[in-house]
Amino acid sequence: MKKTMLSKTMMGRTAVKVLLATTLLAGVIAGQVGPASATAAKPTAAPIMRDNLSKYGLVKDVELPVTVEAGGLSYTLEKIMIYDAKSKDAQALIKKYGYNVERKYFIWTKITITNNSKTVVQFSSKDLSEKWRLYFGKDALTVMPQSSANKLNSKDALWVWKLEPGKKLSTYQAFSYDENFKTFVIWVDNKGQFTEKYIVKRAVE
Repeated sequence: MKKTMLSKTMMGRTAVKVLLATTLLAGVIAGQVGPASATAAKPTAAPIMRDNLSKYGLVKDVELPVTVEAGGLSYTLEKIMIYDAKSKDAQALIKKYGYNVERKYFIWTKITITNNSKTVVQFSSKDLSEKWRLYFGKDALTVMPQSSANKLNSKDALWVWKLEPGKKLSTYQAFSYDENFKTFVIWVDNKGQFTEKYIVKRAVE
């Protein structure tokens, strides 16, 4: 009888130990899952490639985007990519928008322009003066997209544009260039006011 009672007691204790072990194990697992899921590293977004200037010996003194303002017109260069005009990337854009490029380099820019003045600012038949220029040692020339040459404020390939006071436009614009890259300056000229901003003061020799 005593042996039987002892066996039952031992069996009871063993069952309790197993139950406690199972409970503790479940708690450990839950503890591991909780904090791990809460502190799991979020995927890091890939950095935006805003330029390839270094490919041409142009090391930036300031990082893009860069904003230059004159006479109430704000010009922000968001992105600039320089291509050999015969390259695959350049030819894809040239054919898509109908550019006629006879110079060595095709330059593709993403920009935002904002009219902070109290009067209309435009590049059209009513005002043919260019409001900004890109200078690399010589002026880069703007290139007209045949596909949107008559489209006002194109958001895909800019040519003619008009901004009422307080309005802005984000778009793309193409240039061509045929000289060595010695520097990089943005010039904005509007309503008799002129501002320049050096992106690259001097190219790496």
